[in-house]
Amino acid sequence: MTSVLRHNYGRALGAGALSAALLSGGTAGAFAASPSPSPTPTKTMASPTAGMASITATARPTSVKHGHTVLLTGRTKGLKVGSPLIVQQETNGKWVPLKATGKVKTGSSYAITAKLTKTGSQKLRVASATMAGKVHSPTVTVKVS
Repeated sequence: MTSVLRHNYGRALGAGALSAALLSGGTAGAFAASPSPSPTPTKTMASPTAGMASITATARPTSVKHGHTVLLTGRTKGLKVGSPLIVQQETNGKWVPLKATGKVKTGSSYAITAKLTKTGSQKLRVASATMAGKVHSPTVTVKVS
């Protein structure tokens, strides 16, 4: 009788161990197959919201006389109120900052006045001063005569 009990006990123990191995192996496979969350890369170094940051820009007027000013307005997304902004001008293929700065206002808007001294078609953009220029508006063109 003892050998029958040992046999039944051994069979139950073996079946339980096999079941546990199959169950844990199945869940491990399920976890391995499911995509694990990974950190999303950001476009800039300064802020975790920088990957989502953007700036729009509109220039008025689009044609000015040499030495006159142009008003750049727009909205920002992902930048905090009070974040500094700077106007940049394309010169010889490089973006050069002008002496025109502003800050993001409540409602995520901004307005910056820039004095243009070079004649011809000038390409301008507004960039975040705190994000090393990596977050910037699309280019706007102003004719200076």
